[in-house]
Amino acid sequence: MGLFRFFASTILVLFLLSSFSFHSTDAFDPLDPNGNITIKWDVISWAPDGYVAVVTMYNFQQYRHIQAPGWSLGWTWAKKEVIWTMMGGQTTEQGDCSKYKGNIPHCCKKDPTVVDMLPGTPYNQQIANCCKGGVINSWGQDPANAVSSFQISVGAAGTTNKTVRVPKNFTLKAPGPGYTCGPAKIVKPTKFVSADGRRVTQAMMTWNVTCTYSQFLAQKTPTCCVSLSSFYNDTIVPCPTCTCGCQSNGTQRGSCVDFIAVQKRHT
Repeated sequence: MGLFRFFASTILVLFLLSSFSFHSTDAFDPLDPNGNITIKWDVISWAPDGYVAVVTMYNFQQYRHIQAPGWSLGWTWAKKEVIWTMMGGQTTEQGDCSKYKGNIPHCCKKDPTVVDMLPGTPYNQQIANCCKGGVINSWGQDPANAVSSFQISVGAAGTTNKTVRVPKNFTLKAPGPGYTCGPAKIVKPTKFVSADGRRVTQAMMTWNVTCTYSQFLAQKTPTCCVSLSSFYNDTIVPCPTCTCGCQSNGTQRGSCVDFIAVQKRHT
């Protein structure tokens, strides 16, 4: 009987280890393997010390919406760029702009984070597909509302497609974790067709960033864990700490029960 328990525990351990080994850092959603959020950065004009760009986010997922409080997009500048002005979006922090006199940039942080503007934003601060509070529906269910955009004026940057350096370390929260963004890749400049269809213009420079979703990255520990092998030996496959998703500081280490909360309910 002891040998049977040993083999049963061993098989269960191997099964659980094989399951946990799927916790890959690569973002992948088995329910929507081809879905992604594509961020397109179109430089539409050059400025004396940089450029003006329209950044557009496409939710090419079949079913996963970006819900309130909406997306937040971050990156790290390749050089010493600053954001002079924005339309349709804003950074969450201005950063240290003390070296500038007179005209103060919108943001001087090396690693800015941008969020969407809210509905009701004045028209002179809007662009097309902005100001939805960061909410974007999925392309598979509502393509007309699966796009979000903002305009950004960048300074202390290159002034040609030979001198501009693309940002790096893109991050996307929508609104929580789960997305992994690849590096920015320079692609063919986007072409724009006028409303009457009689003229085509194109961006000075375009790069794309692709972000994919992983349920494992969104929730690095399972909602709850039941270690069947503990029937034989509770040290064989212990559950990870706080595997039932408890977040309170009052929770005892290794327990799924918040004893402080329980005591409050019974007093």
